[in-house]
Order: sequence, then C-alpha cells, then structure tokens
Amino acid sequence: MTMPWQRTAAGANLLGPDGSLGVTIFEEMTTLAARHGAINLGQGFPDEDGPAAISRIARDAIAAGDNQYAPGKGILDLRRAVAEHQERFYGLTPDPETEIIISTGATEAIAAAILSLTGPGDEVLTFEPFYDAYGAMIGLSGATHTTAALLAPDFMPDLGTLEHSFSERTRMVIVNNPHNPTGAVFPPEVLREVVRLATKYDALILTDEVYEHLTFGVAHTPVATMPGAAERTLTISSAGKTFSFTGWKIGWLSGPAELVAAARTVKQFLSYSSGTPFQTAIAHALRMEDAFFTDAAATLQRKRDILADGLRAAGMEVYTPQGTYFINADTSPLGFTDSLALARRLPELVGVAAIPVPVFCHAEGAERTKSLLRFAFCKKVELLERAAGQLATLKEHL
Repeated sequence: MTMPWQRTAAGANLLGPDGSLGVTIFEEMTTLAARHGAINLGQGFPDEDGPAAISRIARDAIAAGDNQYAPGKGILDLRRAVAEHQERFYGLTPDPETEIIISTGATEAIAAAILSLTGPGDEVLTFEPFYDAYGAMIGLSGATHTTAALLAPDFMPDLGTLEHSFSERTRMVIVNNPHNPTGAVFPPEVLREVVRLATKYDALILTDEVYEHLTFGVAHTPVATMPGAAERTLTISSAGKTFSFTGWKIGWLSGPAELVAAARTVKQFLSYSSGTPFQTAIAHALRMEDAFFTDAAATLQRKRDILADGLRAAGMEVYTPQGTYFINADTSPLGFTDSLALARRLPELVGVAAIPVPVFCHAEGAERTKSLLRFAFCKKVELLERAAGQLATLKEHL
C-alpha cells in the first residue's frame, strides 16, 4: 500500500528490491559523491557561511541567555523586520501582530499552509517540475496533486492552456518563484494569469519566494503585489538562501490574518517555535543595506556563468537560469536520454554529482524532462572552476 507521505515526485524516493522505501535520490548522489571523491553539486546548500556580523549577533544572543522558547508566532522584532522588508522592497505592509508568523524554515511554513487549508476532495496545483516537499505535503493533507507543465527552454507555462490545469476542486495553487529546480523567474504576465485563474476558481495562492533576492538581470515580483492577489495569497520566504545560513532554519509566512491564523493552528503542533538566538540575528540581517542583497545576486551570477561554461564544454545544452542556485542542462546532445542513469555515472566518470530533473515530476512530467540534469552553483568559485574543468572532459570518458 502506498502511504500518503510516499506520494512525492516520480523518482524522489527510490524503492528497495522488497518494495520498501529506500534512500532518496539526493542521498544516493551524496553517497556516490563521497565514494568517488566527487564534487557534490546535487543538493542546494552553500559551502560558505553568511555575513560574519550576523553570526556574531547569534553568538551574542546565546551568550546573553536568549536560549529558551520564542513565542509561537516568532519574536516580535523579527516579525517587525519581515514587515519592514516587505514594505522596503515591495510596498507590502503586513501587520506583524496578525499577518506574519516565523517558521522553522520555509518547509515548515509550506507544510502548515497546505495541511491547514487543504484536505481530501481538494486539488492542489503546482507547476512541474516541482520542489519535492510540495508533493509530500499534499499527500499528507489527503488532497490531490495536479500539475501544469513548465516548458523548456525558458520553463514558462503555456498561458493559453494553463486554465486546463484548474478545476472546480482546485483549492490552492502553489507558485514557486524564483523556481526550483528550473531557475525560471516568472514575469508579471504569468503571475497575472495565475491570479486571474485563482480568482475565477476561488483558489488560494501559496507562493514560495525563498530565492527572492537571487535573480540575475530580472526583477522578482511577489504574487501578493498583483491586483486582486493579496486577499487570497500566503507568501513564504526564509533566511537560508538569501543569507547563506541554511542550517539556522528561519522562515516566515505572511498574508491575510485569517489565513495566517489557520496556518498557525497547524504550525504550533509541528515545531511550536524556532531557534530564538537565530531569530534575533535574522532580524538584523533583514535590515542590512541594499548593497548586500544586490552584491549577493551578482556574486551568484558569476558562479552560474562559470558552471555554465563547463557544462557547455561537456557537450550539454544549457538552460541559463534567471534566478535561484540551480542550472539545468540537457544531456541528449551527448546521446543520453536517461539523466538518472548518467547522474549515477557522473561521480565516477568526471568527479561531479548532479540531480536528475525527472525526480521533481510525476510520471508524465518525468518523461518530458528525462534528459535533464540539475546542478547547484552555490559553491566557492575555486570549487566551481574545478567542477567546470572536470565536466569539460566528459566526452572523453564516454
């Protein structure tokens, strides 16, 4: 019997020979990378810490005894900092008392929103490929997971057919923008159509914007800023990606008070509250000068380009991302139409590990993306240069 929490993407979990749940593909690639001494560009976490000044604030908070439970909805200073951030960058003005909660990373906020607002008989629509946690949380809620395809090379939905993915049962549409795993950044015309359809079908919008400050030459537009969106939209973001403190697990959710309250009713039974000294530090981080945010994106763009050059030299077709940590490459020019098989060979062949994109899809989407690999470029420049050089030798090893 398939359990609800097993209803994730097509290949995110690999079943053992007895049918039991085996390791995830992420764990398998990490194991292969370690076995062959390969550079692991599979999972998306930086190999450098964020600003030292912010780390010091966390250490000072620990030393000062700021180590007990935070309020369930988060410390007030961080909720105020989130509100200030939303107004400063986007002109949004959420009330820190009733319209913001702090979560243990974005994933907990996603879980709380899905579990509190959807259930059996509902449909939850995501774009495909999709961040694998969406599938797991939708499965836990008992709702049906439906998808709308993102199409290469720009990984945008077909606006002429997007409505076909909605139905009278669509309770929620999840918008991950900037988008993992493709690196797409949805322009206002895409977001307007999502809002129009959500309004037509009376669906809620859950928007995951954790890569909001990591865009390259294009602006990030929050869904909640679109006309008619704010009343039905919950916005999620986190400190991990922007500030390179993924292990701190500090996220937040904002939106209309009644929707935030619903999410909080579930969130209180997940973790109740998140790391108090880290909340104190992230309140300061969100108030950093604008130059920090623009410089972080510019640095990451240079890293993207280093890895892209190596992938092209390897003979792959590269889909240059407009945001996130990730770049996708098509292996079919090398004669490979099974990216999972190639991913399993890469660590030994050239000493680099990647993730096959089909694991972020249901069966139909997996077939559509079967030749794609995702690489993370949130690593040190010297490591990316070495990975690019090793990837450039791939054709010699095939």
